[in-house]
Amino acid sequence: MSEQPTVADVGVWASEVDVVGERIGRHVARSEPRGRAVAYLRGLLSDVERKNGWQLAERAGDDTPYGVQHLLGRADWDPDAVRDELTGYVHEHLGDPDAVLVVDETGFVKKGTKSVGVKRQYTGTAGRVENAQVGVLLALAGRHGHAVLDRALYLPEEWAADADRREAAGVPEGVTFATKPALAGHMLERAWGAGVKAAWVTADAVYGQDPKLRRVLGKQGQSYVLAVPCQYPVGAGDARARVDTLVTGLGAGAWHRASAGDGSKGPRWYDWAALPVGEPGADGRCTWVLCRRHRERPDERAYYLCWGPSGTGWEQLVRVAGRRWSVEECIARAKGECGLDRYEVRSWTGWHRHITLSLLALAVLAVVRTRVGAPEGGRR
Repeated sequence: MSEQPTVADVGVWASEVDVVGERIGRHVARSEPRGRAVAYLRGLLSDVERKNGWQLAERAGDDTPYGVQHLLGRADWDPDAVRDELTGYVHEHLGDPDAVLVVDETGFVKKGTKSVGVKRQYTGTAGRVENAQVGVLLALAGRHGHAVLDRALYLPEEWAADADRREAAGVPEGVTFATKPALAGHMLERAWGAGVKAAWVTADAVYGQDPKLRRVLGKQGQSYVLAVPCQYPVGAGDARARVDTLVTGLGAGAWHRASAGDGSKGPRWYDWAALPVGEPGADGRCTWVLCRRHRERPDERAYYLCWGPSGTGWEQLVRVAGRRWSVEECIARAKGECGLDRYEVRSWTGWHRHITLSLLALAVLAVVRTRVGAPEGGRR
């Protein structure tokens, strides 16, 4: 059973909400919605069971959810400005020179066709094709903890091209169709523009196989460890080959046993091999193919395309690859503790407002853990 929080812990938690509330307040002009935004944040951090509009309204002392609905729908405040506060807050408290930026996505299963961006699409949340919205997330994972610092709603092509649906959901005119890797690139560029520093970027194969995203990273000089499919080709000209072909035939001495980090059942042990591809560039950067092999089922493998300083060892590449699981923990914690998937809004504005406030709640939890010494793997 987890340890109960002390009075001192609760005091630290409450004061941190006040600090974040001040940051939110910079972007909410009127006092009434400003107070509701802070109350909403407190509700998301409370022990309210479902954290929907009714229950959060009752937690704030309201008889109806109209005030919450107004906050998420019609009140005058910019969720992107508050998003920028989220980015700064996470980086200030959790950033370090060896931090890793992690891209991932999560699904929000929905009924009907009115919620912005909803369609039948694959979502890892359900593990199958479902009627759902998909959000792309950018997290920061460092030695002090991890939290999400940006979010983007994926708007499918049929939504982007449908003027009636766009108008009904309040999609801004300037929003056009963008792939998930393109959304990730925009978030990374926003983070860098805000002064976020990270040693590496990692993501799964949806993002790793996208050459445009890798060009964004390369232009920034940002090292990366990106998952790619087994058939992904690397090399140049006639020397191009599939990543699984390159790894085939490696001798026993090329493989190293290492943990990709701690999971719910302890360290996740695999065998790893890192194979340089080509010669170092003029900038001293190298490319590698990294392979992760299951210890008991050696044919079960995952592949990564890596780019970084020439002196980087396989241990560092494995460490970065393992950080991808931190965003999965962020998503699970945000949904389980901060109401990330409990919203009842359909509009573009409502989605971004709720998700931003929920991710701020998640960031508060991560920062408070650094203050009271709670274990990063679980709630006190």
